[in-house]
Amino acid sequence: MSDNTTIGFVGLGVMGGPMCCNMARKASGRVLAFDLSDDALEVVEEAGATRVPSVEALAEEADVIFLSLPGGPQVEAVVGAIAAAGGRCRAVVDLSTTPVELARKVAGVLKAKGIDFADAPVARTREAAQKGTLAIMVGASATLFAEIEPMLALIATDITHGGDVGAGQVLKLVNNMLVFANTAALAEMMVLGEKAGVAPDVLLDAVSKGSGDSFVLRNHGRKAMLPRDFPGKAFSPEYALKDISYVFELADQTGVPLPAAAAVRSYYDAAVENGYSGRYFPVVIELVEAGVMGRSGTKDRSS
Repeated sequence: MSDNTTIGFVGLGVMGGPMCCNMARKASGRVLAFDLSDDALEVVEEAGATRVPSVEALAEEADVIFLSLPGGPQVEAVVGAIAAAGGRCRAVVDLSTTPVELARKVAGVLKAKGIDFADAPVARTREAAQKGTLAIMVGASATLFAEIEPMLALIATDITHGGDVGAGQVLKLVNNMLVFANTAALAEMMVLGEKAGVAPDVLLDAVSKGSGDSFVLRNHGRKAMLPRDFPGKAFSPEYALKDISYVFELADQTGVPLPAAAAVRSYYDAAVENGYSGRYFPVVIELVEAGVMGRSGTKDRSS
């Protein structure tokens, strides 16, 4: 990354805002930002970014544009605007989570305009986004990866080049599905342990010292499930279901059956159906406590 590289950033939400702030503070060149929220733009301006009025204006001035958007439709729309605008942009890096096939589709749209593309979805928590300690999985050519890796290092401590375009999304979807599954399993075991006479904090302490330890236990378990703290404006069951739908889309395309993942999906379906929309997704522990989930691990539709 040269000192005069201008970085563009689109999407200043829960994860995108902190990522843009870190880039604005650490990058040697300019960081330009666009979002529909004035409040979000004011925050990144305080960190040193410069707002621009549109995606098209960003494409005119930025060398490399990073995206952090809610999902596939938004990514496709913004990429279309960048491709149509022309301008200075030579590469787009998508930090969002999207279907694998969409990543490859938008890469083709940009390639026709002479613009490179990388899918680089991020993992870990909002706290990690704020601290610049995210994990990022990248699908890109070796040449593009070498160019963008120093920029990704502004927001992440662990960066993996998974292969060509699409590989980043494959890795992210696998990661997220495992997190969702681990969260559901931990919810069941915490409730089971407490009803059997073991305090939840004692259970987490004990298991964290054994082979049952996990990132989910140490983060989602301790910070959300133990204190029953499930704030809004976090990664909600609806977002979990979006990512899970991408997992099953990929499974359909590859012909791989996912019965365990299907059971896990039922937790997040139940969360939405039972009024937990908008709350942090480890709230599924409250479904277990309420007896919403049947003994088979699926929704108990008799209740």
